[in-house]
Amino acid sequence: MDKILIVDDNLDVCQALALMLELNGYKSHFCLNPEAALKAMTEQDFALVIQDMNFTRDTTSGEEGRELFHALRAIRPDIPIILLTAWTELEMAVTLMKAGAADYLGKPWDDHKLLTSIANLISLHKLTLDNRELKRHQAERQSVFREADLCGLVFGSAAMERCVDLALQLAKSDVSVLITGPNGAGKDRLADILHANSPLQNKPFIKVNVGALPMELMEAELFGAEAGAFTGATKARIGRFEAADGGTLFLDEIGNLPLSGQVKLLRVLQTGEFERLGSHQTRKCKVRVISATNADLRQDIIDGRFREDLFYRLNVVELNLPPLAARKDDILPLVDHFTGKRELSDDARRALLAHDWPGNVRELENACKRASILGRGESLSAADFGLGSLAAVANSNEALQPIARGASQSQEPLRGEPDRDEIEAALARHKGVIAKVAKSFGLSRQALYRRMEKFGIDGKKPD
Repeated sequence: MDKILIVDDNLDVCQALALMLELNGYKSHFCLNPEAALKAMTEQDFALVIQDMNFTRDTTSGEEGRELFHALRAIRPDIPIILLTAWTELEMAVTLMKAGAADYLGKPWDDHKLLTSIANLISLHKLTLDNRELKRHQAERQSVFREADLCGLVFGSAAMERCVDLALQLAKSDVSVLITGPNGAGKDRLADILHANSPLQNKPFIKVNVGALPMELMEAELFGAEAGAFTGATKARIGRFEAADGGTLFLDEIGNLPLSGQVKLLRVLQTGEFERLGSHQTRKCKVRVISATNADLRQDIIDGRFREDLFYRLNVVELNLPPLAARKDDILPLVDHFTGKRELSDDARRALLAHDWPGNVRELENACKRASILGRGESLSAADFGLGSLAAVANSNEALQPIARGASQSQEPLRGEPDRDEIEAALARHKGVIAKVAKSFGLSRQALYRRMEKFGIDGKKPD
């Protein structure tokens, strides 16, 4: 509940204001002189001040109110202050408004106007404080980002800022981190950041794409193998755990690890012990494990494809990376990065932001490579990115809509994308009736209007 300081030398005024505030959900504290008000301001937390302009009988200059105003602001520079004035003090009140007073009301005041002013000023003050705190956090975060090694990561969205901020916090510890998110979203880059900003940054950093390993060689890759352990193993080889000893091991696509490998991985995480394939000699290593997956491991546990005890060993903290479609503010900064800041046409910007990017950053990077090679104009177009086809897909969907809704088929066959001459001919044939023209092309009226606008065709009926 917000608390309001009332300062007036008239006890009746103080009590009337206090009662009004209490009836409307506020707490209040009143003082009869400036000295008591200043003392209260240093001892209590107030959301707003209502102050009189004079505190000595027969004084009407408002000078005392001016001194109190500046003294209160010296203690709390941002607190809203409402001045209660008589007509004789109006000029002083206007002067104080220019100096930062929030509002002034004449005596006797109007309860409704005063309550409205109080509510608005307190809301605005809280919003200002929230914005100030947000800017402070953003400044601190940007400072952290500038000092950190972001491994070339490019982003501009708040969602990605939060993700990177959490990654930098986790980097300081040695806990296991599970990075989740769709393919191509940049999980490996987050793993780079976790290692590059950790105390192990100068130690080995070994990456393993578990999903790319043949099933029969997976355990040998992770834990090593002795000569003769399997066909073609002519000499002993160390595994990735041994190679990463003292550093970090990144296991990408961890959901593809078979159950036999999961048992051994769980043992390493619990004890630091393992055996090479074909050996009974127990070896030890100390490795920080970062894993990543695009799979739903919780569902895999239910289906019996993933061990629950291993899941909780890997997932001390989960770092979820949203798909690119959920962080649209990253798209244009990434395009600038991938294209070397080539100029974009308006249609390219619209198409880039409208596309859902099911392949995420990887798909966007490939589209930018295409555009950089094929783009010959001063600016890159949507077609250069391979996004021109999106319009054709939309047209196809629009063409199917009337049939899907059960509408009768056109008397004329469906056509391909109509050009200017075809549209004008159809308009003349159907005497400008848009519904009939759209139907003849198998389009919705909205789709036809867009094409008419594109070609600069007037849709008015002929006389």
